[in-house]
Amino acid sequence: MEKGAAGAEAPVPRVAVVVFLLKGKAVLLGRRRSSDGDSTFAPPGGHLEFGESFEECAARESMEETGLDIEKVEFLTVTNNLFLKDPKPSHYVTVLMRAVLADAEQVPQNLEPGKCDGWDWYDWDNLPKPLFWPLQKTVQEGFNPFPIGSNS
Repeated sequence: MEKGAAGAEAPVPRVAVVVFLLKGKAVLLGRRRSSDGDSTFAPPGGHLEFGESFEECAARESMEETGLDIEKVEFLTVTNNLFLKDPKPSHYVTVLMRAVLADAEQVPQNLEPGKCDGWDWYDWDNLPKPLFWPLQKTVQEGFNPFPIGSNS
């Protein structure tokens, strides 16, 4: 591992996977409880584990955080996010995925209340504020998780 200027270990980029769960014209978002983006809205997601595919990570994180079983998991894009203003600077390569509920009757549960205030469905054209800054930046750049021609 490389050493920084003061001899401390230099921060290493990490890989995160987030999943946009689609239901009609809505996406599932939760209000974060974290030193990074506290009280902002973001989709379910977390760190990619060793040997895990993006699809497996999206399914695991959805289940761990919301209790929702998902299917039709698809890759959307990748973002490169530097958190330089945080007390502990970090660098995340974030893989954005989309999916739908395996059973449309499922209801999201807040299984990690220490990390999230709860989950709800939000119309893509009327997202809650404030969004987690990497999501806000991506949305402002024209990102849309819905398939082309879905009238979202």
